[in-house]
Amino acid sequence: MRQRTLLLIAFGVLLLATIFVAGQLVTEEMLAVSFADKHLAPSLQHLYGTDWFGRDMFLRTLKGLSLSLVIGAASTIGAGIVAVFIGTAAALGGKRVDACIKWLTDVVMGMPHLILLILVAFLFGKGPQGIIIGMVLTHWTYLSRIVRAEVLQIKSSQYVKAARSFGRSRLHIAFRHLLPHVFPQFLVGLVLMFPHTILHEASLTFLGFGLSPHQPGVGVILSESLKYLSTGQWWTALLPGLSLLAVVRLFDRLGERLQALYHPNQAHD
Repeated sequence: MRQRTLLLIAFGVLLLATIFVAGQLVTEEMLAVSFADKHLAPSLQHLYGTDWFGRDMFLRTLKGLSLSLVIGAASTIGAGIVAVFIGTAAALGGKRVDACIKWLTDVVMGMPHLILLILVAFLFGKGPQGIIIGMVLTHWTYLSRIVRAEVLQIKSSQYVKAARSFGRSRLHIAFRHLLPHVFPQFLVGLVLMFPHTILHEASLTFLGFGLSPHQPGVGVILSESLKYLSTGQWWTALLPGLSLLAVVRLFDRLGERLQALYHPNQAHD
C-alpha cells in the first residue's frame, strides 16, 4: 500500500510538472488561426483534432490545463492557510471564539456552494484573481473542522500540558507542538481539495463567471464547443473534458491513498 502510494505521488508530481511546463511552452504563434486546418478530426498530426478556427485542440487543452493547475494550486494553498488559522483559533481561542467560528462555518457551508462562488468571483472582478479569492473564501470550511478536531485532541496531551506549566504562550504551543502534528491531516486535506478547485474553476468559466473568452482555460473550450457539437465536432468538447476529468480523478485517488496511509485502519484495499 505504501509503495503504491509513493509511486502514485511520484506520478502525480511528474504529471503536474509536465502539464505545467508543456502549457508554458505553448505560444500564441502555436495557437494561431488557420482556416485551412479547421474542423479536422483527431489524427496523428492533431491528436485532439482542430477547432472552428483551425487551432490545435491538444495544444489548447495543454494551455488550459496549465492555467487551471496554477489557479487550483493557488486557491488550495490559500484556502488551506485560512483553514489552519481558523481551525487553530477555534480550538485555542476559548468558548466565545469557538462559538463565533462555528457559526461562521455553518453559514458558509449552509449557502449553495456554486452560487456563493459566483457571487464572490463576480464581486472581485472575475478572471483568475476573482476565482482564486472566491475559492479561498469558500473552500476552507471542511479542512478547518478537521484542524479544529485534531488540535482539540492534541492540546489535552501531557506534553502540551507540560509546556503550559512552563509558562509557554499559546502561540508558542501552537507552532511548536500542535501544528507539526496537524500537518499530515492538513496535507491530505490539501490534496483532496485540489481537484475540487480545478473543477470549480472550470465550472465557473463554463458558466461565464470565471476566465474571459480570450484567456486559455478548459472551461472556455467546453463553453465554446457546445455551439459545434450539433455539427458532429464531438472531439472539441469530449477530449478536453476527459483530460480534465483524468487529472481530477488522479489527484482524488491520490488523496484517498494518503488518507488510507494516515488512517490504516480505514483502508480497504
